[in-house]
Amino acid sequence: MSTTKDIIVLTGAGQIGMAIARRMAYGNRIFVADWKFENAEAIVKTLKEAGFDAVPFKVDISSKESILDLIAAATKEGEISMLINAAGLSPSQSTKEHILAVDLYGTSVLLEEFGKVIKKGGSGVTISSQSGHRMSALTPDEDRLLALTPVEELLKLEILKPENIKDTLHAYQMAKRCNVKRVMAEAVKWGERGARINSISPGIIVTPLALDEFSGPRGDFYKNMFAKSPAGRPGIADEVANVAELLMSEQGAFITGADFLIDGGATASYFYGPLQPEMNQS
Repeated sequence: MSTTKDIIVLTGAGQIGMAIARRMAYGNRIFVADWKFENAEAIVKTLKEAGFDAVPFKVDISSKESILDLIAAATKEGEISMLINAAGLSPSQSTKEHILAVDLYGTSVLLEEFGKVIKKGGSGVTISSQSGHRMSALTPDEDRLLALTPVEELLKLEILKPENIKDTLHAYQMAKRCNVKRVMAEAVKWGERGARINSISPGIIVTPLALDEFSGPRGDFYKNMFAKSPAGRPGIADEVANVAELLMSEQGAFITGADFLIDGGATASYFYGPLQPEMNQS
């Protein structure tokens, strides 16, 4: 007798997303979605060669229509029991407008739309960043606006207008701060379906992109960051997956609406140790 498999949706075909999928998706079907179809195909090939049931899908998370197409395709094949969102742009990859469209608006749409279809007992995790923890605190009213503004009105907020965003790093930090606030608000809605959603804020994790950065013009900046953190090294994708496995499994049944900073202590060093900006202005 054949049984219908649950569907795990992975957005963002990279090392972190794949590491989490490998922990959580055995026995189920994985939709691997990325805006570069060849990236999705590459991750699917790796997963299939390890015995997983995976299919590639093209998605542009800055487009609500594209996200709805992904959900429609996935729900045709079974109930969605997990969302792993590892999609996003880094500050060095695009313009501030594009970063806000993908990392802020796109993530907000994903959280909202998957929250409408997630299976009872299901769970989700979205990958944010340590960068959102580096920014100065926003006002309670600004945090509330990031958390609760209807998704189609988000980019019209005064604090997110291009003239109020200094550069791509600021856009990225605002997006990641927004991700954490949206997760808190969406956790209430996901909870009505008996499901959970959390975020993880990694520090420097070794991936192909990070290795490029280490040897690029900002390489010394990154090497200094992990050298002066308590861990003294960058992390690896499987260390992020360790946390995701807790959050998405029954062991994390009491955890929802939370953000987990996993950065080897780099943020601690940024505020209270040798990475403090005033100590590095020589």
